[in-house]
Amino acid sequence: MIALQKMLNRNIRNFIIGLIAVAILSYCYQGKKTPNDNILVYNQHNAITSLDPAFARSQANVWVIDHIFNGLVSLNDSGGIIPAIAKSWEISKDRLKVVFTLRDDVFFQKNKCFPNGARRVVANDIVFSFNRIIDKKVASPGSWIFNGLVDTLRPFVALNDSTFEIKLQRPFAPLLGLLTMPYCSVIPQEAVAYYGSDFRKNPVGTGPFIFKKWIEGQGLFLTKNNQYYEKGWPKIEGIRVTNIQDRNTAFVELKSGNIHLMSGIESSYAYDLLDEEGKLKSHYRDKLIFSSAPFLNTEYLGFNVTNLPEGHPLKDIRIRRAIALAIDKQTLVRVLRNSIGTPAYAGFCPNGLSTFDDKLVGNVYDPVKAKKMISEFGRAPIKITLNLSKDYLDLCTTIARQLAEIGVTVELQLMDAATLREGMRQGNVSFFRGSWIGDYPDAENFFSVFYSKNGAPPNYTRFKNEEFDALYLNFLGESDFNKKKDLSRRMEEILIENVPLIPLFYDKSALIYSNRIKNLHSNPLNIPKFKYITLE
Repeated sequence: MIALQKMLNRNIRNFIIGLIAVAILSYCYQGKKTPNDNILVYNQHNAITSLDPAFARSQANVWVIDHIFNGLVSLNDSGGIIPAIAKSWEISKDRLKVVFTLRDDVFFQKNKCFPNGARRVVANDIVFSFNRIIDKKVASPGSWIFNGLVDTLRPFVALNDSTFEIKLQRPFAPLLGLLTMPYCSVIPQEAVAYYGSDFRKNPVGTGPFIFKKWIEGQGLFLTKNNQYYEKGWPKIEGIRVTNIQDRNTAFVELKSGNIHLMSGIESSYAYDLLDEEGKLKSHYRDKLIFSSAPFLNTEYLGFNVTNLPEGHPLKDIRIRRAIALAIDKQTLVRVLRNSIGTPAYAGFCPNGLSTFDDKLVGNVYDPVKAKKMISEFGRAPIKITLNLSKDYLDLCTTIARQLAEIGVTVELQLMDAATLREGMRQGNVSFFRGSWIGDYPDAENFFSVFYSKNGAPPNYTRFKNEEFDALYLNFLGESDFNKKKDLSRRMEEILIENVPLIPLFYDKSALIYSNRIKNLHSNPLNIPKFKYITLE
């Protein structure tokens, strides 16, 4: 009850802060006071913590970083690889080298870090940017992406100003997808040298929008990059990001026309907005649009059994399996998510991936069998603690009720999101609500979460299985689709058998926005492309 009261007090505080933030942001934007101007206003309920691509680990950061920076390659709306700073590439016959040819018309945005004015991007900028990701002094949370993948001596090479080469230790089929990650954005060495640690709030990139102002915890401003290399884009003059933490408050602002777009569904307004099938209710259709599509994100409950003392119930695979059988995923999605999502029965990898196997069936809801397994355990009562952030209180409360029906008492431990992530990273939480948003559209990225030689992130469960590791290493270099699908199925079966996690549902994106917005593009990673939109 104390935890719930604290949460309510926090929500009231966030409501007030949200209203203040909208007022401050409107005042600060130098005359651009309302969404009636050609400025997109969207809300990000989670705090933006850094604008440095090396720290693009949260979606709040990524949405902004993706509009300030570019990488060598990018994703189209369906998740396919398309050129960006690199106009073409060639893979060697042994698949250990990839040579990229760069465009000659990409320039860094004008900034005082350039004494002679903005300059053209050259191959040495790619070398600097990639080396910075793996520099231990930088301590990027994305440093793992090249671990054991690239050549240890000289992985990144500028052959000349227009040609960049990456060398691999072994063939890696998803390399181009990996290079679409915001971690791999191209940055100028001059900006890092000029701003030092303040580069996190003074980003300089090549993207369609230029950083203007950031009031941490309240909002952020971007303006149109008139020298952007894709001629004719963007169409809007700028972007304003609000940071209203309470989603219901943000929804009120959206209905009032003070913001144009927000992401995510919450129970406080879901039933007013959507019907049980996840469709927009008729009374909003004249002013709002609701868009939902497969999103490469799996919501799950994770177990870190290495953090548990001997004899703890969760150490026993039978108890973890019983918990999996006792959770009614169909009800979770239908009732708590208004059918925005798909119950996760086929393993960890979500249903937007090409190797997804809908014929694979894992632990399906069976409370009778679950209760029998608990009774056979022979040790009552069973009490466990589930760590979660406040956004998932409704979900985890429902799960706790379902587990109570089979004789498992669950204490919900509320933590702020940053503290929970740090606890998962340090291995201090044993049972936690987590999610894995794909960094790129390949199952390898999801299976990397359970490869034993990966630290946390991504291996928050500390899962270790020799067969899984061997299959994963084979998967890395496999380019034959049918073989990849067979390997994927076996790895999923191992996860289902060993229960290091319980997949709950495969997510769908949920964008709610004004019908003034036209031509909104997104991709399976739920990263919208605002450079294409117009505001009517």
